[in-house]
Amino acid sequence: MRIALIADAFPPMRTSSAVQLRDLAREFIRQGHQLTLLLPSSSLDQPWHLEHLDGVEVLRLRAPRTKDIGYVRRTLAEIAMPIAMRRNLAKSPLARRRWDGVVWYSPSIFHGPLVSSIKRTSDCRAYLIVRDIFPEWAVDMGLMRRGPAYHFFNAVAQYQYRLADVIGMQTPGNGRYFAQWHKKPGRDLEVLQNWLDMPTNNRCSVQVADTVLAGRKLFVYAGNMGVAQGLDIVLDLAEKLVARDDVGFLFVGRGSEAVRLKADAKARGLTNTLFFDEIDPDEIPDLYSQCAAGIVALDSRHKSHNIPGKFLTYMQSGLPVLANVNAGNDIAELIRHEQVGEVCETNRLDELAGLADVLLVKIDRDREISSRCRKLFSTRFSVVSAARQIAAALAN
Repeated sequence: MRIALIADAFPPMRTSSAVQLRDLAREFIRQGHQLTLLLPSSSLDQPWHLEHLDGVEVLRLRAPRTKDIGYVRRTLAEIAMPIAMRRNLAKSPLARRRWDGVVWYSPSIFHGPLVSSIKRTSDCRAYLIVRDIFPEWAVDMGLMRRGPAYHFFNAVAQYQYRLADVIGMQTPGNGRYFAQWHKKPGRDLEVLQNWLDMPTNNRCSVQVADTVLAGRKLFVYAGNMGVAQGLDIVLDLAEKLVARDDVGFLFVGRGSEAVRLKADAKARGLTNTLFFDEIDPDEIPDLYSQCAAGIVALDSRHKSHNIPGKFLTYMQSGLPVLANVNAGNDIAELIRHEQVGEVCETNRLDELAGLADVLLVKIDRDREISSRCRKLFSTRFSVVSAARQIAAALAN
């Protein structure tokens, strides 16, 4: 099958979505499909650039910059992005290419015009991978009111939903957001689990043995440090445990809150906490081999369900988790049912601290906990299954 995959993240970016899309693209090739990845690029000095990476045809199309800029500029750039990509696709060697299916990854919610063009000219089915219920989560977080901005973004999101023949959502709990959409005949709604391929195991640039946390049992957080993660309570936990010389906290990554959190930890005098910039994804296994447990954090104001990519990386490496998530999130039941960690749904520091103590004891006594983590990853989050599921939906 000839598939077009549209996204705004891919290596050399190091975000979890970039790694996921790289792994999915490689798996489509392994399963015998022809894949073209369409990406926006603000660094091109020409309309397009075509390259081949691991058998994947990658077409980078010049478009406005949408990363690491202010909200207003980013919104305007995202509106222009798919229009610029569509215009520059028409100038590329693939202008007359026809695909058997088009897949796109959200976020961003703005890919609709390009998807519409490909779907129309190729007369093919369209599969939307939804990993972010925006703008709903922004309203839940108090970052946006249900005013003009919300209604604009919601209209954009609804437009991309209308283009999809199939929507793959993260968990069953998110089905309520698509109930009305699903009522129209010919539309399919399904759970598409997050996925990861096996990374290369490179030596990590972060070596705990060379730091003040050497010899401690480490809780590690690796990934985006943004508003949606609600990481302040993790710093509160570190402060509560600062007198324990056997426990430490390691934060690795970037994000809108990273600088503030690091400064806060310094202001509190947290000698049990270290921050590092993001690392290459292939260094993650070696990083985790130095740690005792992974941290999953989602702001308690969330109402949607989310299984973060970092949770998959923890499971893949056999690392049990300490989670602080919004009440009722599907991931809480998953963690408890599979016995791969401890989870707090109250956002209360005393409960989280108690669960941290429980988990540390379990790590010492439960010899099977790492095996359960790896088994959960292999049975639920395989990139092989994800690629097969998407391809099957496009072929129907």
